[in-house]
Amino acid sequence: FLSSQGFAVEIADPSSEPSPFPRSADWRAGALDHDIIIVATPMNVAGDVLVELADRRPSGVVIDIGSLKSPARAGLKRLVDAGCKVTSIHPMFGPDTRLLSGRHVVFCDVGVPEATRAARALFASTMAEQTEMSIEDHDRVMAYVLGLSHALNLAFFTALAESGELVPRLQKMSSTTFDAQLRVASLVAKDNPHLYFDIQKLNDYGAASLQALRAATERIQRLIETDDEAGFVELMAAGRRYLESRA
Repeated sequence: FLSSQGFAVEIADPSSEPSPFPRSADWRAGALDHDIIIVATPMNVAGDVLVELADRRPSGVVIDIGSLKSPARAGLKRLVDAGCKVTSIHPMFGPDTRLLSGRHVVFCDVGVPEATRAARALFASTMAEQTEMSIEDHDRVMAYVLGLSHALNLAFFTALAESGELVPRLQKMSSTTFDAQLRVASLVAKDNPHLYFDIQKLNDYGAASLQALRAATERIQRLIETDDEAGFVELMAAGRRYLESRA
């Protein structure tokens, strides 16, 4: 994305995977004299990298792009305290995305508006939808947008896998709802399990969405066991009203 905008890109990555850009194994060995430094590490080490960057006080704009901000909070503060131009964003799409129309980018200003404006400018020529919120609000929302949706699909394919039923057999008699859910679950199952674990584990607000999921499934089970059809109907009606409110 940056290369397409005319930036000269360098990658710091210890892996041996081929890269179209110049790459070093350790970012600490560089001069850090770049206009923009993107921190795109696993979330469980992002905070340490940001702290080390603060010690180096780079002159360019530092942009964290982690899916969660809880693990990066202390490092971001260290950068601000060190007088660095730093901000945090969350592109809500994967690396295979090419067209940004209809895609969301969340901007979390950490007290350096100049840096946030610079990050926003990177997307000025795109059709990406830009949203700004605080770090705290970001992770509360992500507990549901990422944490809940991931957990729901994990539970779905785990229940299927442990049922002893084979997917081809289920598909021969499946419903529209099952087919749609299976497609989503299949995408989740193919994704990075370490990233998904971090999304569940590292969010300071993540427990709430898992508790809500457990409470919802227990409520459905209770309605069935007590033969409460009226309660079940109202449950679905309340869900319909909520989902219709999206418009």
